[in-house]
Amino acid sequence: MVKFFVGMIFNNLDSMEKAVQELRKLYGESDTLSPVWKFDFTKYYNQEMGEELYRSFISFKNLIDPDMLPDIKLATNSLEETFCNPVSGNRSINLDPGYITPAKLVLASTKDYTHRIYIGKGIYAEVTLRYQDKKWCFWEWTYPDYKSDNYIRYFDALREIYKKQVDSFGIF
Repeated sequence: MVKFFVGMIFNNLDSMEKAVQELRKLYGESDTLSPVWKFDFTKYYNQEMGEELYRSFISFKNLIDPDMLPDIKLATNSLEETFCNPVSGNRSINLDPGYITPAKLVLASTKDYTHRIYIGKGIYAEVTLRYQDKKWCFWEWTYPDYKSDNYIRYFDALREIYKKQVDSFGIF
């Protein structure tokens, strides 16, 4: 079992709050909701979503089996569509599900690349961070925002919550 979370990039708080409500309906009670941070690490989403973008993360109390990730990514993609502008078709929110284990942080994607593994149903997974020598470490492909101090502190806290959840299983 792994610790499930969703990264949210959005252009307005209303979309984020509605997405949080829908995610809770789909996946149950959340146990963290990160602060909202300005998202200015890349311009990748700017043409579709605008110049002023923000990021937050939500995690859920219920641990999941990692093999659920393809279905979760498909569900979050469908949820994104409900927040599209009816005229332009542009999204107001991007949802990136992933999970944490004691050793790594994994993200789901619909895009194949050299460092991603196909996990079924048109979905790929990548190990974005690894936990080594008591800290999160980066790969050459790690997104710049996932290297930021704010995110690392959040993932540290999320890993601690996860450790407490699975402590009775003797994983740590």
